[in-house]
Amino acid sequence: MNTEFMTTVFTNYVLTLSVILPNFFFAEGLTTGDGLKALGAGMAAIGVLGAGIGQGITGQGACLAIGRNPELAGQITKTMILAAGIAESGAIYALIISLLLIFV
Repeated sequence: MNTEFMTTVFTNYVLTLSVILPNFFFAEGLTTGDGLKALGAGMAAIGVLGAGIGQGITGQGACLAIGRNPELAGQITKTMILAAGIAESGAIYALIISLLLIFV
């Protein structure tokens, strides 16, 4: 790997940690429960990542199908939009759960 690239990555990592770590040690008024709520919200938000990957795969499949069979583009597009809506519903549920964990 490029040494300059690795130096930049390491520098960014150290600078990020220097900003984040003091918040862990000098946080006042926060309890363990607040930290666990934030951790749970972050874990619930992983569902949004899965939905994004699912929509990308759906779009890729639709583009490949339209490329192979252009006369069926209308039907393929309708099916793709339906599948994207179903995949997005999982992301919306994960987002709602994470927001509920943070604010309730």
